[in-house]
Amino acid sequence: MTATIDGAAVLADVEQFHRRFNAFPNEDAFTAVVLWDAHTHMLDAFESTPRLAFLSPEPGSGKTRALEIIQTLVPRPMITNDVSPAALFRSVSDTDARPVVLLDEIDTVFGPRASGNEDLRGLINAGHRRSGVVYRCVGDGSTQVVQPFPVYAALATAGLGDLPDTILTRSVVIRMRRRAPNERVEPFRERVNVAEGNVLRDRLAAWADTVRDHVAGAWPEMPEGITDRPADVWEPLLAVADVAGGDWPERARAACLALVAAATAGDKASVGIRLLSDLRDAFGDAERLLSADLVDRLTALDDAPWADLDGKPLTPRTLARLLGDYVTADNTPIRSRNIKTGARTVSKGYYAADLADAWLRYCPPLSPDSATAATAATTQVNGTVPVADGTEVAATSAT
Repeated sequence: MTATIDGAAVLADVEQFHRRFNAFPNEDAFTAVVLWDAHTHMLDAFESTPRLAFLSPEPGSGKTRALEIIQTLVPRPMITNDVSPAALFRSVSDTDARPVVLLDEIDTVFGPRASGNEDLRGLINAGHRRSGVVYRCVGDGSTQVVQPFPVYAALATAGLGDLPDTILTRSVVIRMRRRAPNERVEPFRERVNVAEGNVLRDRLAAWADTVRDHVAGAWPEMPEGITDRPADVWEPLLAVADVAGGDWPERARAACLALVAAATAGDKASVGIRLLSDLRDAFGDAERLLSADLVDRLTALDDAPWADLDGKPLTPRTLARLLGDYVTADNTPIRSRNIKTGARTVSKGYYAADLADAWLRYCPPLSPDSATAATAATTQVNGTVPVADGTEVAATSAT
């Protein structure tokens, strides 16, 4: 008969080990990292595995140390800062010896000075799901055949800046920062501390063996508002928390809400979504605004990219190009339209009603006290548009 192992106590000891050496930015980060460590020991019980990303704007923020501690706690760790797609593919496709990949200095792979590395990005994305495969030709000469190889594997990364958006959306993101003078951690000494971590690794593995059947196929209850990709990312971690018991289920759901919200608030993955959100703020309760005025308002935002977009400020032409990827409620591309600004002057601009459907679909919900513009914009203006003096002007579409 298998002895009962207190999963909550094991996770608490793993957390304490992290706290000795890591200064994570908040309590939710500790919760998420501990659950991620544990889930690597029962990987095949889940349909997907979240990527864990330690990111910071500056060096010296503890990212590499986080990977070093994780290395002592997970099965078959493979820590590296330089891996080719071929090497990674061959490592993770061996399901009997599949490593947990710990990829440091990820900014050298996907940063602004890197060459794109689309093969590696695709492999990392495919390996997020248990069904993920890559296809390779095997054989000699003309007898080669295409064969699928599994690439499902747990992966944690660390680096400066951000990751490609497709990897970010598959990740639990921990935004690291330099330690303050009052934040103290122990120095990590491999000769002593690796062995201590390995003891905890073995305890995690033993506990995982007793609960693997319970988490396989589990459908943990998601916090309200967590759906789609965030739900895929957090499902394995919540399942681990639920089977551990104690306060872990509550902590896990609080961490899920906080870290998903933080990722959404600081999301730089889509320039288009950032543009839509900033346009909604720029419009306020206005029904329409000239393109030139919108550009002025956007480029004046201190914390936005519009004053230096790929080395140049946003222009009405660039604004039109970016918005052309989105459509109105009647499924026509969002375009600038004629706006009468005087007795004879007609200029190009945008109507809030044309943007309302895109705001609804892509932007975070408005707070109750800022919903005026969204309410006003629900009226379609495909026929005539009221102007400031109360008259109406035909809403002529731009060509």
